[in-house]
Amino acid sequence: MMNVRFAITILSVFFLSTFAKAQYTMHKMITVGYTYQNQSFGEVGGKLLFLKNDDVIYRLGGTAMMGSANSKFAIMPKLSADVLLNFQKDVDFYHSYYFLAGAEGTNKYVAPKIGVSLFGMLDLTAGYAFPIGDARLNGKEMKGVNVNFTLNIPTVFIHDMFK
Repeated sequence: MMNVRFAITILSVFFLSTFAKAQYTMHKMITVGYTYQNQSFGEVGGKLLFLKNDDVIYRLGGTAMMGSANSKFAIMPKLSADVLLNFQKDVDFYHSYYFLAGAEGTNKYVAPKIGVSLFGMLDLTAGYAFPIGDARLNGKEMKGVNVNFTLNIPTVFIHDMFK
């Protein structure tokens, strides 16, 4: 448990020190996706996107992972932190792809991850989950290769659809 607190503290200090240097805008997003972590999980939740310009984007999120582990329904909370990078020159706002690096953590594992994001909305990432304490969910061990496919929908789009 001490490692989780340490990791959260380091991530918080990193993000807060970055935000203190410049004025960032924040956007809310609804997240739906699929995670493979020795089992298939669907996930739903939200993210906050922070940006000053669109070369570097920061995201913090929380989701609920839901699926069947050893034939029993299970829900796991997940926190994530991502940095999206694209330094393509002469493109102001409409970057088509970003390199994504980040980490995610649940009450069973912590997983660093890398991948790509299309328009900052459609993410494909992979990583490796390191167990925390008893990393079993209904008897199924939650460690090893981790794959995520996520759709991030800005709430502005949803608001504009119902105008």
